[in-house]
Amino acid sequence: MMKTVLSVNDISELLGVSTDTVYTMVREKQIPHIRVRRRILFYMESIVEWLKNNSSSSDYG
Repeated sequence: MMKTVLSVNDISELLGVSTDTVYTMVREKQIPHIRVRRRILFYMESIVEWLKNNSSSSDYG
């Protein structure tokens, strides 16, 4: 089974924040991500779980 992979732009739209905010969250290790060569990618399943665990905090954006 293949995992759904999202880009920085996808995450930006999903969270309603700028791409700069997403890059900051990645740099500060605040959001689960993977790096493939120079690309930053996100597994949809990891983001859904992360959102469930962090739904009460609105520190971003």
